[in-house]
Amino acid sequence: QVQLAERGGGLVQTGGSLRLSCTASGRTFSVYGMAWFRQSPGKAREFVGAIRWDGASTHYADSVKGRFTISRDNTKTTMYLQMNSLRPEDTAIYYCAVASRTVPLSRANEYDDWGQGTQVTVSS
Repeated sequence: QVQLAERGGGLVQTGGSLRLSCTASGRTFSVYGMAWFRQSPGKAREFVGAIRWDGASTHYADSVKGRFTISRDNTKTTMYLQMNSLRPEDTAIYYCAVASRTVPLSRANEYDDWGQGTQVTVSS
């Protein structure tokens, strides 16, 4: 298993920015991809974006394209989500997840391990 820890959530005004991080530990050699999901009250968990283990490719939900950027550090065990031009509808708990194989990116039930989440609140 892989342990995941998210950091960086908080309160920000509309139009502001936040950077989230997700650090993986444990059996990190088994990680093929890392992804961000988010979930707000009354809604299903929603795919935000993903990055391949080596950073060679990234993918984003249409709702965040052009505003959010995913990257990884040199160790390939920490993933970042740079969020710009934030909107109230971005308010959610943001979760980090990992997959050990190629999966349909937006399907939460395909991922193997999850962090506990970090709250992002965007005020209007």
